[in-house]
Amino acid sequence: MPFIRCGVIKVLMPSYYEFFAGGGMARTGLGRQWKCEFANDISPMKAAAYLRNFKDSNRLFALCDINELNAKNLPGRADLIWASFPCQDLSLAGSGKGLNGSRSGLIWSFLKIVRKLKRLERGPKVIVLENVTGLLNSKNGHDFYDILGALRREGFLFGTLMMDAVHFLPHSRPRIFLVAVDIEQIPISAHLINGRLTRKYRWSSPRLDSLWENAPFSLRDSWVWWNIPAPPARRSTLTDIIEPKANNWDSPEYTARLLQLMAPLHRSKVKEACSRGEEVVGTLYRRTRSLDDVRTQRVEVRFDGISGCLRTPSGGSSRQRLLFVSGGRIRSRLLTTREAARLMGVPDRYKLPSSYNEAYQIAGDGVAVPVVGWLAKHLLFPLLSTKGKLAVEDEAPLLYA
Repeated sequence: MPFIRCGVIKVLMPSYYEFFAGGGMARTGLGRQWKCEFANDISPMKAAAYLRNFKDSNRLFALCDINELNAKNLPGRADLIWASFPCQDLSLAGSGKGLNGSRSGLIWSFLKIVRKLKRLERGPKVIVLENVTGLLNSKNGHDFYDILGALRREGFLFGTLMMDAVHFLPHSRPRIFLVAVDIEQIPISAHLINGRLTRKYRWSSPRLDSLWENAPFSLRDSWVWWNIPAPPARRSTLTDIIEPKANNWDSPEYTARLLQLMAPLHRSKVKEACSRGEEVVGTLYRRTRSLDDVRTQRVEVRFDGISGCLRTPSGGSSRQRLLFVSGGRIRSRLLTTREAARLMGVPDRYKLPSSYNEAYQIAGDGVAVPVVGWLAKHLLFPLLSTKGKLAVEDEAPLLYA
C-alpha cells in the first residue's frame, strides 16, 4: 500500500474496489484517506451521480452488469473490497426469493470475482458486505450461513456487526455489516476482537446471537465479534435536517386524508403534539396493515425527532413525508431530496440529480455515510495498518469534483 506524507504525519492510504457503488456513499464515508481503484454499478442514473461527484471517476467507474466483469481486468490489487449488494429479494417489501433472486443473488457473482482474484494472487485483505437485516432471516438463516460458508472456503475469518444509523443520525436505519479478513495476508490484533459474546455485545441483536448459537461448528470456528467502540451520543434531531424554505406543501384536503388513514393510536399522537404549544415535526409513512384479516392502508406518525428508515418506491414502499404541527395548524409535505440526503449523512456539497425520484432513490438505496466512516476508522483501517492501530488524522473531508 502506498504511503503519502501529510504534514509531519505519515498516512497509510489503503486501496479499495467498490461494487454496487450506487451514488458513492460508501466512498463518501471512507473519505479521501482511502484510494478508490475501481467502482461498478449497473444503473446509468446512479453512475451519472457517481461521475458527477467524484473527479477521478471517469477512469475507474465501470457501468455494467457485474457478470460482465473479468477479474483479470480489474486494476491493481485492492486492500479492501466493499459490496453493498442488492437487497430487493431480502427486504420486507421485496420478493422473498432471498439469494436465489435475480437481484440479491448477485452476491454469488461478486464472490466469484473474489475467488478469481485469489487464484490470481490478487485477493483483497478485507471484504465488507452490507445489506438489510432481512438477510439474517432469509431462508431461516440459511442464506446468511451460505455466504459465511463461501467466505470460509476462501480462507476468510468473519464477523458481523448490526449497526443502526440512529446512533449517528436522526434516522432509524439498521443494517448488517459483514467484515471478512484474509488471515493469510494480515494478522489481526487482539484488541480488535471482542471477547464478549451474544447479548452483551453492543453491535449484535437477538437474531444475530441466535444464528451464532445455532451455526455449524465449521462456521463458528471462523466467526469473531469485532471490537469497535460506541459512538458519542447523537445530538442532532429531525429538525436539524429540515430545509426551512421548502414549500412543497400538500393541499389541506390531502393532509386531512392522511389524518383519516391513521389508527386511533397515531391520531392521539397528533392530538398530543397539537397541545404542546410549539411547532412539532414528525414523519409519516403509509403502511399496509391487517385488520380482521383484511389488508388496510394506514398512515403512521412518529414525533421522537427521528426519521423512519428511508425506502424507495422501487422497493415497494412509499416515500416519507413530514408532518408539521403547530397548535391547531397541521401541514404535511414530502421529504425533500436534500433532506433525504442529509438523513443519510451526505454533505450538502454532494450534487443530487435534478429529478426528485432519482435523487430520492440515490439516498434511499445508499449506505449511511457516518456509519461507514466509524467502521473504517475503528476497524477497517486498524486491520490494514501494520500495527493494528489507527495512524491517520481524524475526519479529513472527501473532496468532490
